[in-house]
Amino acid sequence: MKKRALVIGASGGIGRALSTELVARGYAVTGLSRSADGFDLTRAGAVEAALAGLSPDYDLILVASGILTGGAERPEKSLREVTAEEMAAQFAVNAIGPALVLRHAARLFPRDRRAVFAALSARVGSIGDNRAGGWYSYRTSKAALNQIIHTGAIELARTHMQAICVALHPGTVATEFTAGFPSHHKHTPDAAAGHLLSVLDGLTQEDSGQFFDWKGERVPW
Repeated sequence: MKKRALVIGASGGIGRALSTELVARGYAVTGLSRSADGFDLTRAGAVEAALAGLSPDYDLILVASGILTGGAERPEKSLREVTAEEMAAQFAVNAIGPALVLRHAARLFPRDRRAVFAALSARVGSIGDNRAGGWYSYRTSKAALNQIIHTGAIELARTHMQAICVALHPGTVATEFTAGFPSHHKHTPDAAAGHLLSVLDGLTQEDSGQFFDWKGERVPW
């Protein structure tokens, strides 16, 4: 039986690369995105309508959507720059949206085999690894996503014993998302997709509820 994958944010840089790589690996891929399908993570009704219409038995659900800023020119450098509007915009996409997708995992996942839910987080969302400060809205929205993943993993395990639910840090990937930010090393989207899928391939149920980087190493909460 051909494996099935659902990719949210399938038209973005990483989402498109993940979809392409999954097809190459033999998956039947369902892709949803704002630009291609009008799928808007910030509208609960749109998420419900799109996902309620999908048939069950997905082996993989990947949330590859996310924003670095909601309208500001750059992430905040100090508390003086924090605004309610920017923070709300980032929480809507980076935390609430993935939670609305995760609501459907129990229905869409099989109970008799391994299934994986993964969402792209970011190392800067780690509280334990925060040494630089700043980036308040992005950091906190990703920290909220991490808690959603950890909590969702606990609930999923009660009904789907082989389900795995994880947060992933893809590293810095060369997309429009990171175009204005310097980095010593940026992965191509294709390389990032390969890394992330290799990490997912190696996970077991004992890894559910955890946070992993693109090398497969655990990131502290």
